[in-house]
Amino acid sequence: MKRSILCLMTAVLFALMGMATSFSVSQAAEAPTVKKAILVVSFGTTYADTRKVTTDAVEAKIKAAFPEYDVRHAFTSRIIIKKLAERDGLVVDTEKQALEKLKAEGYKEIVIQPLHVEAGDEYSKLMRVVDKYEKSFDKVSVGRPILYYTGQEGEKPDDYAIAIKALQDQLPKLGKNEAVGLMGHGGVNPSNTAYAALQLKLQDAGLKNVFVFTVEGYPTYENMVTALKANKIKKITLMPFMLVAGDHAQNDMAGDEKDSFKSQLTAAGFQVEAYIHGLGENKGIQDIYVQHVKDAIENNYKERGKDKPVIPVIE
Repeated sequence: MKRSILCLMTAVLFALMGMATSFSVSQAAEAPTVKKAILVVSFGTTYADTRKVTTDAVEAKIKAAFPEYDVRHAFTSRIIIKKLAERDGLVVDTEKQALEKLKAEGYKEIVIQPLHVEAGDEYSKLMRVVDKYEKSFDKVSVGRPILYYTGQEGEKPDDYAIAIKALQDQLPKLGKNEAVGLMGHGGVNPSNTAYAALQLKLQDAGLKNVFVFTVEGYPTYENMVTALKANKIKKITLMPFMLVAGDHAQNDMAGDEKDSFKSQLTAAGFQVEAYIHGLGENKGIQDIYVQHVKDAIENNYKERGKDKPVIPVIE
């Protein structure tokens, strides 16, 4: 009798354990999955060949690095978006359209990674749009462009030094009286001083014959020519310090027109070569964007140094 009761109790115990396990598994299966996405945002380009090996390549690398996130892309240039639609039938979202879609599709955590070189006008415009969507998602994080921190407080990374290290993989070996001219975009945004800082950082890295100039800002083309003459440079390789090798690289920098930088340098007596490849083709630069996504996800470097007082908000 006792043995029968013991067997019965054992059976009941196993049954209860099975029910508990089944309930636990059922609960886990029913637990909602938080939808997460990374939105890769660039200015855009109408040059399909460079787009494939730059912005598309960076996006693919981010997708491979973060499989738990869905990856989308958007362009900020309405002119480029319109031209691609009319010429190629290619539909690309604006940053606002992409965010609206993510919101409508129920995504809760969003990481926005701009593919900008520095935090200039395009970055600022993007941030103004992003600010309007902060309450649309549970978490919104933004990655930084290539050039941002300079190693401040001993805790922030030196983005310039990291970018220069990646850049060195594509620089030609320079002989005597040879130099490289890095062409940035530039503009009126105060953040465009990043190009002048880059020039100083290049000197700090020992790259004395690598000179920075911009299409629309400072340092200017004239600044570079003055430096070339002062250093008795005879041969220069022009190289875009831009994500893609689009219109600026192919026409403003290396075009055959008289006002292109290549033509002007040739007319001034320099031997000129052109390296028409965007930074997005550089594997090291691609890795920088991946790291910046990781930093955004982990909220790295957002806080002021531990030994620094909080900056007061003046109202």
